[in-house]
Amino acid sequence: MSAPNPPGRLNRGLLALLGLVLFAAGGLTLATHFGWPGLFDPASTLVPGTGRPPTWALYIVAAVAVLLGLLCLRWLAAQLIRKPRRGIWRLERDPDRGRTELATTTAVEPFAQEIETYPGVRAADASLTRAHHNATLTVVIHTEQQASVVAIRHRVSSEALPRLCHALDLPALRTAVEFRFTGKPAATVQ
Repeated sequence: MSAPNPPGRLNRGLLALLGLVLFAAGGLTLATHFGWPGLFDPASTLVPGTGRPPTWALYIVAAVAVLLGLLCLRWLAAQLIRKPRRGIWRLERDPDRGRTELATTTAVEPFAQEIETYPGVRAADASLTRAHHNATLTVVIHTEQQASVVAIRHRVSSEALPRLCHALDLPALRTAVEFRFTGKPAATVQ
């Protein structure tokens, strides 16, 4: 199961839209070049006349430029949001007798700290998303170049994950683990 990635969806959507616009512009250019009937005359000028455009046209161009600039800023801001949204679980069975709230960041903090003690692991970050009964765990593990990813993954699935499920009173937990390699590879001695 892949980790939730809102910037990825936005990027794919923007790239698909840009691709469609470029495809349409290329098709229109080819149709104009070959002089297909009903389109533009290839011998005509790009804009009629050389005079200054009306003032309202300049305002429209400026408004479109500002809108495009704001959309680009929104796109850049979306690139910074790399972690899934975290929340608070409400674990009450009988609301009349009280309620228990658990921040998902608090729930996975010991889990991430345990993974950081494994050999070859430099850092770990975990986040829980969705409701308690339908939770998804996303784990990002930063490892050294020579670390055994298979051994780390085995320890996570056989030791840390069962403990987390038991602590959260969950029979199973959907999990996505991502490994990122940090540091330089070890030099070979000859």
